[in-house]
Formats: sequence, structure tokens, C-alpha cells
Amino acid sequence: MAQFSMSDRMSGRMEDGESSDSDHRRKRRKVGQNFQPKSTAPTAMPAAKPNSFAAKMMAKMGYKEGQGLGATGRGRLAPVESQSRPIGAGLGIVPEKSKQAKEEEKREAAFRGEILEDSEEEEKNRRKELKKKKLSGMGGVASTPTKPKIKYRTADEIEAAAEGLEVPNVLKSIIDATGSETKLLTSTAGLMSTPNAMVPSETESVKIAKRARRDLESFAEEWNTVSERKKFYEMEETQLVLEMDELEESTLGLETVIKAVRDIQLSGSETTNDQAAWENVTTRLENLENEYAERIDSHLLQEVAVAAIHPIFKKVIHDWQPLEDPVSLSPYLSRLARLLCIQPPSTGTDLALHSDPLLHSSRPSKSTTPYETMLYTLFLPPLRSAITNDWDPTNPTPLLNLIQTWSSILPTFILTGLTHTLIPTRLETLLSTWKSSKPPNSKHPQPSPDTYIFPWLSFLPHTHLSPTSPIGLFATLKTKLKSLFQSYPLTLPPPTTLTSLLPILPPSFLHQLQTRHLLPRLSSHLSQNLLIDPSNQDLTPLTETLAWLTPSWSLSATITAHLLVAEFFPKWHHVLYLWLTNDPNYDEIREWFLWWKEQFPAPIRDHEIMAKEWTKGLETITLALDLGPENVKMGLPPPETGPVRPLHLSTGPVKQQQQQQQLQYSEPTINRMGQDEPVTFRQILETWCTENSLLFIPMREADPASGLPLFRLTASATGKGGVVVFLRGDVVWVREGKGEGKGFRPVGLEEGLLERAEGR
Repeated sequence: MAQFSMSDRMSGRMEDGESSDSDHRRKRRKVGQNFQPKSTAPTAMPAAKPNSFAAKMMAKMGYKEGQGLGATGRGRLAPVESQSRPIGAGLGIVPEKSKQAKEEEKREAAFRGEILEDSEEEEKNRRKELKKKKLSGMGGVASTPTKPKIKYRTADEIEAAAEGLEVPNVLKSIIDATGSETKLLTSTAGLMSTPNAMVPSETESVKIAKRARRDLESFAEEWNTVSERKKFYEMEETQLVLEMDELEESTLGLETVIKAVRDIQLSGSETTNDQAAWENVTTRLENLENEYAERIDSHLLQEVAVAAIHPIFKKVIHDWQPLEDPVSLSPYLSRLARLLCIQPPSTGTDLALHSDPLLHSSRPSKSTTPYETMLYTLFLPPLRSAITNDWDPTNPTPLLNLIQTWSSILPTFILTGLTHTLIPTRLETLLSTWKSSKPPNSKHPQPSPDTYIFPWLSFLPHTHLSPTSPIGLFATLKTKLKSLFQSYPLTLPPPTTLTSLLPILPPSFLHQLQTRHLLPRLSSHLSQNLLIDPSNQDLTPLTETLAWLTPSWSLSATITAHLLVAEFFPKWHHVLYLWLTNDPNYDEIREWFLWWKEQFPAPIRDHEIMAKEWTKGLETITLALDLGPENVKMGLPPPETGPVRPLHLSTGPVKQQQQQQQLQYSEPTINRMGQDEPVTFRQILETWCTENSLLFIPMREADPASGLPLFRLTASATGKGGVVVFLRGDVVWVREGKGEGKGFRPVGLEEGLLERAEGR
């Protein structure tokens, strides 16, 4: 059908005089006639600058240049191309789809596995283009295309193509009647030459030959189809025969398994001794496993084994004491590991677990296997009860033997529940009762944490051993060590627990605790208690301080030297100055000087910082010798820093001059060595609450009468109950009764405060 444009039809109407339009309609029509649409050929899009904001934003979202948009790269390759129309022109004036849009549609269809066909108009244009190319290739001379020659197969070719098909000779002569020469069918015996007067295309022989050929080719195709179907049925028959043979073999095997199971049940019921019953059932199940090693899953032998051992297992577990007999039953289950499809546990620890791939079969698709269900319902309850109620964490040997024995045959979720939750909870409870700030008591000895924590290090999860974890054993241990460094008496030697805990305490962590909580106390101890008295020297404060600074876990020699320079040498230099300016005996001063150097360990005495102070003392003595007895009092300069605390010497010529200068030195106000502020009563109360497993909770309220903040002391994890208190000085004031209108009265820490906080 001929295609006419809108402008052609409108011009035709005007010529016929059917209607007349206004000027603006003529103007629009003129625009429509003269408008030439812009070329829709896609223009090359300018490449985006690699460092532009848009390119960086697209690259950050995963876009790669040359690929389409989207996560799979199947989106558009180029931006949407706009199409402009003249003002007032309607649809159809300009092609709505550009070449770029059509290419995008074809590409999307190819991703979906489809072929997008062109429209009818595009097909016509494509044919015209092909026709023009053919004409241009022939030099502009038009020629009539020749009809392709039909190629017919002979009867022999058709017979050869269809395997097993036999064509009669009579039919072959009829089929082969067509050819370049026209023949006449006169009888069934053969063909004769056609008279010249006959029309070749209308002869009956040709019609018969064509019909016979079509029938034979159809028959040959059907013959091939039937042959292919016959081959398929033969293959299917062979497969069914094999399946029937396998099914028959499986049936015979199941009958044998059923008979063996019945024998196992009879043998188990006839035996009264538990050990003999276990040995009998285990031996028979091992024989069954060896006989059907490759059919454990297909014959459901795991369910058979669990059903066989379940009655005996239940009977033994009923009277089983896990901590007294940890090895019971485990040898028999280990022998049946492959038959029971026991999976190797993977707890993420350093356990020496079995990982032999030949020992464990593939895990069933069920959430839990019959073996795991049996252990969860029969084995776990008595073990959980024993750990919670009967086990003493200070004696880890029985439970440790049980875990090591059963670790290779326990399901992963049961072993993880024991080593990650149940056992760490008991250890953390015991550790929280350790009164680290109190010295050892022979009447009520406290077990050292290392005795019950170390054996479980290879089983505990990372959350209990990480220094940065806010919960777990390490967090509790950190609180206890902080209390130890803050409150432990410095007059006693350091507890041996610190040395025992070194393997699990990172050096940086221990150094931080000592610097914050121990070093300020040692500095204050030296400053307040050490007196330099040449006539009757008491080294007890210095010895006590060095006892905390010399162990392997203690601070470095550099920090110790800085501490002595800040607290010891100011007093020492001042006494040396007083001695040199009051008729000194230089032989005594020499012996005194050497004696003091021998009081410090070699690493501290020979440290660079200490060496400077010893040299400074020698220079002072040398200067006094050079000045002589007459000028030493006026010419010897006093030390740059005075004593930290007033000195009290008992005898000697130094005493009077020292007492005269006591008023020149006041108590120090400078925080030496970066030490912390003095320990407050609130900190002492918080430490007491931690040691007694109490919560110290600020209530964000104040007492109306005193205006002091209120706190709640409670043993409940919910933060409720207990007692409400406020602190005034070093006294705890406890609210009497419940309600805001009740009064407060002072209570000591040992006067029933713990019982009231626990609600007793």
C-alpha cells in the first residue's frame, strides 16, 4: 500500500477546494512541508574527563568505562539521545527512535536471549538498500534473477539415508522417472519414450513420479523418527534393568541388615552386665560397618546404630558421675565414629582435634543427626548439672580430663557451649571472689588465679583473653589487678600471683596498670617514710619500694631511676650539704657515699640518670675540699632542690641546722612523676563493691536535705533493689526503709551493709 505524508494529503485537499484554512494553518503546513528532520545517526559522545567529578562519582559506584550501567553491566552504554520536533508538529513527523535507541533495544534483547526484529517499514528500507547494492555491483544493468534449480534425490539416495529401509525396484523405476528427458509410463514394467506430440509438463507419468517421490520421502522421514525412538527405548530398557538389579541387591542387603539388627537387640537384652553389653553391641556394629562401609547412608546405618546403643546409653548415663568417671563410654563411641557420622568439632581454639577426612562422612541435610540428638537429650543435662553444682573450679583436673577425652566425639555446638559459656562463667565467678587487695592469709587461703585459669587457656574463646574486651575473664582480672596496685600494703612483699600471671598479661597492659596505680603510691611511700640519717639509717622504706620495682614483671630500670631521682636524691644531697658544712669527717663521708651506692641493684645503680646524681655528689665533696674548712660554710652552694619532706635526724651536728631549715620547706604541691590524685573514699567504696560482686550505680538524684548525690548498692543484675546511699567524707549514709521521705543514718562497711545490699 502506498505511503503518503501528511503534507501530500493536505495539499491535495487544497487543490480540490474541499476546505480552506487560516493563515496560521498554512504557516504550520508550510513548516511541515519544508521541515527536514535532523539526522538520527548517533554522534560520538565526548569522553568524560577521567578526573572530573562525574567520572569519580561513577567509578566510586562501580562503573567501568566501556561497560553498561547496573551491577551486571547490562544497562545503557550511552546517554539517552534527545529528538527535537518543529513547533506545532505532531507525532510521526520525526522518527521517534534513533539508531542509538534501536541498538540499545537489540543489545538488551540479546542479554535476555531474544532476537529483536525490525518493524515492517525498517524491513522494507533494508530490502531497498540490498537491492541498490546488487544493482550497483552489476554496473547499473538490471537482470532477471534466476530461479534456483531444485535438486531431487534418487531412490537409492533416499534408501541409503534411511538405515534399514528397503525400496522395491518397481517403485525405484517410478521415482527415478523424472529427469531432463520426458518419458511415458506405458506399463508397470518400465518407462518408454514420450511421443513428440505430448506436452512434457502435463504427462501423467510425471505426476505419478512426483507423488511417489513425496510419499517415499515422507515414509523415509517417519522411518528415521521410529528408528531414533527405538534406540531411546532400548537405552531406557537397559537403564531400568540396571536399576532393578541395584534395587534387588539393596533389598537383599536391607534384609541382611534387619537380621543383624535383630541379633544385636537380642544380644543386648540377654546381657545384664553394662560393660559386656557395650562390648557386644559395639563389636557387632563394627562388623556391620565393615560389611556395608559404602552403604552407610543408603541403608541408614547411622539411625540403626543409634537405635541399638540408645537403651544401653540411657541406662549407663542415668547413674553416671561425670567428674568421677570422665572416660566412661567414650572408647566405645570412638570405635563407632564412622558409623555414627561424628563430625570433627571446630571451636576455633588450640584443641588437638581429630581431622582425618576418612573418619567422618558427609553431614546429613538434617539440622541435627540422631547421634547429636541423643547426646543433647541424655549426655548434656547431667554434665551441665555437674559443672554448675558439683565442680570446683580450683580443681580443674576432672573436668579437663573429661573435655579432652570427649572433644573428638562431641558435636560442635555442645563442645562450644561448654568451653565458651558454661566453664568461663564458673571461672569468672571464682575470679570475682578473689580479694586481690588483701595479703595472703594462712587461715583462709585464696587460690591464685593462675592455678585455675591457665589449664583452660587453649579452650577459652578470644573474648575472654583479649585485653581490649570489656567483658570476660580478662576484664575481671584487669579490675582485680587495678585493686591490687591501689590497695595492697606496700610494707609487704609483692604477691607471687603477679609472677604467675605473666604468661597471659601483655607487657604493655601490665606497664600501664603499674604506671597509673602503683608508681604514685611508691613515690608517696618514699617521700613520706624515707629519712636520710647517717648515724642511724633505716632502709626499710627503700627496701620495701625496691621490692616492688625489681621483679621481672615490674617497671623498667629507667622509670625506677627517675623515681629515685625525684624522691631519694633531693634528701640525700641535702644531708650531704649539711654534713659538709658542719666540721665534716671526709673518711666517714667517703664510706657513707660508697655504702649508699651498694644499696641499689647494679642495673639501677649504674643507670645513666643515677650516675649523674652520684657524679653530682662527688663534685659537691670535691668543691668542699677545695674551699677548705674556713670557706666551706659560706662558699659551698646549697643543692638546687630541697628535701621533699622535713627531715628528723636523731643525733649529730647536722640536726640543729636541719631543724632550723625545716620551716623553709613545705609539703610539696607538685604532682611528681605524673602520679595520680590521692585515692578518694568513693574509689575505696567502688573497689569494695567490686570485691563483693555489688553494683555501684549513680542514681542521678540528690538528697534533698544535704544536696549530696545518691547511689544505689545492689547485687541484682537488673540494677534494682539493694540500698540507697550518699557519701559524706569517709562515711556511708544509708536510707532507712523505702521511699523518698525516709531518713539516712551512717553505716560502716562491715556493719551489715553487704547483707542489706544483697537483700538479706
